[in-house]
Amino acid sequence: MSTISAASSPRHTTAQRIESEQQALEVARTLAQQFAQGAAQRDRQREAPLEELDAYSGSGLWAITVPREYGGIGASWLTVARLFTVISQADPSLGQLAQNHFGFVDVIARNGNEAHKRELFELILNGARIGNALSEKRNQRDQTQREHVGVFKTLITVLDSKRARVDGTKFYSTGALFADLIPVMATNEVGGVEVAIFDRDTDGLTVINDWSSFGQRTTFSGTVEIDGAILPRSRVLAAEIPGAASPNGAVSQLLQAAIDLGIGEAALADTLDYLRHRARPWVDSGVEKATDDPLTLLRVGRLETQHEAADALLERAALAIQLAEHEGSDASVDKASVTVAKAKIATTEFALEAANRLFELSGTSSTLDEFGYDRHWRNARVHTLHDPVRWKLHLVGNYSLNGTPPNRHAWN
Repeated sequence: MSTISAASSPRHTTAQRIESEQQALEVARTLAQQFAQGAAQRDRQREAPLEELDAYSGSGLWAITVPREYGGIGASWLTVARLFTVISQADPSLGQLAQNHFGFVDVIARNGNEAHKRELFELILNGARIGNALSEKRNQRDQTQREHVGVFKTLITVLDSKRARVDGTKFYSTGALFADLIPVMATNEVGGVEVAIFDRDTDGLTVINDWSSFGQRTTFSGTVEIDGAILPRSRVLAAEIPGAASPNGAVSQLLQAAIDLGIGEAALADTLDYLRHRARPWVDSGVEKATDDPLTLLRVGRLETQHEAADALLERAALAIQLAEHEGSDASVDKASVTVAKAKIATTEFALEAANRLFELSGTSSTLDEFGYDRHWRNARVHTLHDPVRWKLHLVGNYSLNGTPPNRHAWN
């Protein structure tokens, strides 16, 4: 475990400008080819993807959802989902590092006032990266603590008409280590939840490199400590607008599903490559090539079908969010959340299945360290834990059978 000083984090103040959604996807595919080259090595050594992150955010891709009236292209959620899948197939840690950035850009667009939007969107267009200080893990010293993940112990206190103070500890802080801006979710004096957007180098805000998960290793999603950190009240905005039919939670889930789809696609691609070039047929198969093994063909056919289904549901989810934004009704937001839940179920199951079947179909030699295929399973297993699929199934079933609308939060 090590503490990374704020001063050691470089400012990212320049970025290209993306002019169209087609260009965005072309740039993403080009970058993905670069990112894939060292992905296994970075995972194996837990190497920070500093050059890759600079190339990624400097490409202008991190600003594509900035609304047109503020200088962006206001990219559709379908394009964003495709972007996340492409990058995550190459390196899902890089995919996840951008996730909260896009999520908070959406929060600013929905909940920010004019001053928030003009200041923050200009920073983002110029290459600023947004991290994350949202979640809090259970206090291991207090074994009686039973709060759910949506309860925030971190507090924000108004000091005067211009300043506020934040105190607390966050974990799962993906992107914070490499960020220029760190949004902190905090509870105010009346129990409401607000977002305090700090500069990375603010006194009293410390990012600790203590991420030790066996998967998504190079996200460095560790601890952020906020000890009396002070920021302008102009950098504080509501986490949600009361009574607003906001699909922000569905947006967050869409990005999660796109990352999982990318993980599954990477595992499937490596499976096909290994079967074509390295695998041997089983002794009882009666064939000369692994690619002719009938039971292998059965499994590959099932994986390809799962892949196509997951991809189609992801597309439907993105379109449902676009429709909800257009209509702005509770019913359309509910429908978007349910559709995204279906996509999340499908992409989770596909990612885990593809990562597992890779070894079953390829055989013992595929487990050798030289291939690094184990990262697919580790990444899938860890990333799909963000949002329990059993509750997604419950959400879909309860909506379908009983007409019960989904709860509104970041996990729906």
